[in-house]
This record gives sequence, C-alpha cells and structure tokens, in this order.
Amino acid sequence: MRERVRAHLNDIAVTGIGLVTPAGRTAECTWDGLLDGVPTASRDVRLAGLPVDFSCRVAGFEGPARLGLAAAREAVADASWPAGGWDGTRVAVVLGTGCGPGGGTARGVSAAEVSTELGALGPSFVTSGGCASGATAIGVARDLLRAGTCDVAVAGGCDGVPGRTAAAGLGRAGSLSSRTFDPTGASRPFDAERDGFVLGEGAGVLVMERLADARARRARVRAVLCGYGASAEARCAPGAAGVDPQGRGVERAVRAAFADAGLTPEDVDHVNAHGSGGALDDLAEARALRRVFRGTPPPVTAVKSVLGHAGGGAAAVEAACTVLTLQHQAIPPTANLDRLDPEIELDVVVKSPRRRPVRAALSTSFGLGGHSAALLFRTA
Repeated sequence: MRERVRAHLNDIAVTGIGLVTPAGRTAECTWDGLLDGVPTASRDVRLAGLPVDFSCRVAGFEGPARLGLAAAREAVADASWPAGGWDGTRVAVVLGTGCGPGGGTARGVSAAEVSTELGALGPSFVTSGGCASGATAIGVARDLLRAGTCDVAVAGGCDGVPGRTAAAGLGRAGSLSSRTFDPTGASRPFDAERDGFVLGEGAGVLVMERLADARARRARVRAVLCGYGASAEARCAPGAAGVDPQGRGVERAVRAAFADAGLTPEDVDHVNAHGSGGALDDLAEARALRRVFRGTPPPVTAVKSVLGHAGGGAAAVEAACTVLTLQHQAIPPTANLDRLDPEIELDVVVKSPRRRPVRAALSTSFGLGGHSAALLFRTA
C-alpha cells in the first residue's frame, strides 16, 4: 500500500493523443482502422526490385519529422492547450526515433521542428533505443515531469520506412517477412507461419502533465501513466535483434514498470504486445509475459499486424493505442492470426474487437541492440 501511495503521487496524466499511421492520419481514424483489423501493407514503388517490395506507408507524408510534427499538433489540440496558452519555458519535447530516411539528421530535426512549431522552450531532445525508442521517450518525459523540470511534456516517437539500402539489408538478414505473394497477409504476430516483420512508418505523440496540474486546469484525462521500466540485454544475438530467447530482458523491463507503478500483474487487464512477427522475438516475448503473469497473461493484441513496424516510432504508436484501449474499453483484434503458434500460449484477440473492462494495460517494446521498455497505463 505504501508503494502504491508513493506511485500515485507521481502519476502522470495523458491529456492529449496524436497519431499518424498507415491506418489513418488522426488518432480517431487510426483507432477505427485497428478495430476493423484490416492490414495496410501494399506494394511500395520505392522498394521496387528488392526481394521484399512492400511496406505500410502513410500517404501524403515524406520523412519522419513531418509525421512527428503532425502527430504533435493533433496531441496538443486534443489536450485543449490553446495557442500561447502555456509558458513555453516549461514545456519539454522528447521524441524517440530510429534512423529512417535521413538518418541522424532526421533524428535531430524531429524534436527541433516540434519545439519550434509549439513554442516549446524547455528541454528538447531525441531518444534512440532501437524499436523501444518511443517508449523510452515517454519514460524520460515522465521523469522530467516528476523532477519538476517541466510542467508539460510532448512526448512520443516517429519514424519512416527505411531507404532502399537499409531495406535490402534487413531483407538479406531475414528480418523481414518474405511473403511477397501476399503483402496484406505478411505481418503475422504470434502466428505459426510468421516469418518476420513488415516495414512501416508512423508517429504517436502524447501530451503529458502531472495529474494534479491536469485536474487543476480541468483537463480531460485520457489515462494515467503510472509505470515505466527499461532494460538492456547487453548482447546482440543473430536473428533475435539482441533479445534473449527466454525474454529475460523484456521480463526485467516489465517487472520494473510494475514496481514503479505499485501494481501487481492481477491489476492488469490487457497487454499491447511488441508482437513484431519475428519467429524468435514473438516467442521470447510470450515466455517473458507468461512468467510475469504466472501463467496466461490477460488478453493480448499486436497492432503491427495492421500497421506494420514503424521502427523507432512503433513503441509510441503502440503506447497511444494502449491509451485508446483504456478510453474505449475495447481491445483491437490482431490481424492475420490464422493458427496460434502452440509455443506462444497467449490469449491473443482475433477476428473482432474484444469489449471488456480494462482498468490497467501494459505496452511492451523491444528490439535491435537488446533495448526493452514497458509502460503501464491505468484509467483516470
């Protein structure tokens, strides 16, 4: 009880959400696309001639910085912060991203453009932790708020489909699904016939404030970020992006998030899984979750089945989707799951949304280099 009281005092409110994904250019459109469960992968003219020539792109956007800026604009509007309505010196911008088109240049520009657009004059920087980058950015922003370094944090992640050279390298390494005869069926998290992930892009941004501050300004609180945990494998095993086959690093991150939140596994009603569709990654994640939840975890979904893998932006996109699940009390289905891998042993939601009470939900992310991050959200 003492731990829960301590954690409650440090809870952070999510007051705004912005999403730009292949399923839609707003949070509402993305959510509708996830509930429909229709995969967005299609042939990609910019990858024509490569062994894997399909991806999940966002129509009308060029580069991760543009995606991040659009998501940030939506999130701030959603949080009901009028233009000039805040003290810019107390607003931080923390974005996570991978390399994407433009490499390091894109990483730096993404945070700078958002800060400039919003008049945010507080800390502004980018985190890069592989596919966990967006979740790491949200966790770091949470720490800034808890420390009193800022009063508002605009945090999340963005990334674009890699260029041809990087895409070809991922294909040669066997990381991508080679289901070229059926792009829409290629992203198959937890399925017995999964064979890799599908390149994607997108951005997810949250506006975060201390819960007491959000209530004082009578803001709508979409959810509460109550726990964050992170870990590293300190290894790079071929074929598993550095993730231990038993998922020990993932497990450490999840347990750290529970400790931070003062919650127990019994308090959690849903897991938004990393679920990339990688043969080893999905199995490692399932093993970690089964140990943490001491048997079968609560209902699981994997939105990459619809959206593809948005690289360094994926974790933030999935965090935003987790918040929407809490808001709507509905768990989106996992697409393309025709036959669950018998070794997975998870309750994966398929075919149609599962509507049930969701008091708290876990979002897990991990990837290249062995970086793992976990976020716990609860209803307000």
